[in-house]
Amino acid sequence: MDRSIVEEIREIKVKRKAVIVAHNYQPPEVQDIADFCGDSLELARLSAKSDAEVIVFCGVDFMVEMAAILAEGKIVLNPEPTATCPMANMVTVDDVLKMQKENHRAKVVCYVNSTVDVKAVSYTCCTSANAVKIFQAIKEPLIFVPDRYLGTYAASVTNRKDVILANGFCPTHMSFKTDDIKAMRKSHPNAFVMVHPECTPDVTALADGVFSTSGMVRAAKERDEQEFVVGTEIGLLHRLRKENSKKRFYPLNEKAVCPNMKKMTLEKIRDALLNMSHKTTVPESLAKPAKEALERMLFY
Repeated sequence: MDRSIVEEIREIKVKRKAVIVAHNYQPPEVQDIADFCGDSLELARLSAKSDAEVIVFCGVDFMVEMAAILAEGKIVLNPEPTATCPMANMVTVDDVLKMQKENHRAKVVCYVNSTVDVKAVSYTCCTSANAVKIFQAIKEPLIFVPDRYLGTYAASVTNRKDVILANGFCPTHMSFKTDDIKAMRKSHPNAFVMVHPECTPDVTALADGVFSTSGMVRAAKERDEQEFVVGTEIGLLHRLRKENSKKRFYPLNEKAVCPNMKKMTLEKIRDALLNMSHKTTVPESLAKPAKEALERMLFY
């Protein structure tokens, strides 16, 4: 890591009274400069509670919008505004309204990997960390958007047959195959295989555990196994190795890279702080209903 730019970022950060938060899939050098790393739910809660005047959010666009909605009165900067989430754009407001019209008794549960206008027409949001809890808590039939596979997993765990699913998916997690697990079990027979619930059902069925990224972080610390096979975007391995130096972590597929998560650089963080550029705001007409859905999520 370039020490000079790191020192520059830290100096500017103090002057701006800023905090830098980074998603677990960000490049290693971005995770290392961040004050906090986490998954969507952790960073959403942090944004809502932070005392900082400026939040520099290193992730993709829907996460930054979420922070801007929850962190009222704070300036939220997105150093890389072209970093988007393909899954978020797989379901539109018109899609949700059509599903509601056809299933008028159902509550819309929206994965945070979604556009702000979709959040605004949803009853509540969820993350991969609390989707199962929300499925358990809501008694009405559910419409779940946009991730078909997270919805399938949560419905299976909660034994729900009344979940209407959209057809969205994460291209990175779709890349994992059962053959990947079989191959890793041969090369690392003592390893604990953990995968993300955005993976397809045949992959989750073969894993030893299915966790959000925050769940994987906890499992790595708490479990007795010394080797882990990790079925999610490879950015998480940096944090796992950093926080568990005596354990070994192997990617289920080393090509599992989200290109948008890798767009962030230290130079972009520095420039955003220096120029106070790429401020993220959400129109009140969308922010208010989206915030209601997000705040319901934060109770779970």
